[in-house]
Amino acid sequence: MVMQVQEAENKADPVLAVQVFTQWTPNPNAYKFITSDFVISSGKASYADPAATAHIPLVQAILEVASVTQVHLYENVITVTQDGSRDWGELAEEVEAVIVRLLPSHDIDFPRAVGKSRDGLPPDIQKIEDILDRTIRPGLQGDGGDVEVVELDGNILTVRYEGACGTCPSSMAGTLQAITGFLREEFHPEIEVVAL
Repeated sequence: MVMQVQEAENKADPVLAVQVFTQWTPNPNAYKFITSDFVISSGKASYADPAATAHIPLVQAILEVASVTQVHLYENVITVTQDGSRDWGELAEEVEAVIVRLLPSHDIDFPRAVGKSRDGLPPDIQKIEDILDRTIRPGLQGDGGDVEVVELDGNILTVRYEGACGTCPSSMAGTLQAITGFLREEFHPEIEVVAL
């Protein structure tokens, strides 16, 4: 499904303002909206509370669509998670309409809570992040999600899934096993990985 809108400033030569392509994810409750423009200047961001996003009108408006529970932004992708109560056909159309209407005025440099800088992380966590960047994250990000390293306590690594991966059954099984396998091979043979 593709939705387009054209600006009518110059009717002789209309400029394509926004294109939105939709794509399923492995999580039946999450859907990817790939846009013609970036939605975040760098990194990623996930939001679940409309009240906390008043400074990001695009995200706030998507979260206010009935049944939407989370919005995850990464590069030019908006992953929307719902509570499972609605059919994606109608819901996707509503979300697309919001994106088309608000993306032209969206600030990709919107203020965000200060996250963890990798520069200040302990060497063990930096190594884990590098392994995940190379092995697991490309697949998760391709499916509209991601994984965040929460803490390393002894040999127990705690992670949190984001975006489409946050409520996906395969994340809690297959992906967790894959993360454990890569980290046992490249980081420590006795590491255990648990998800919040």
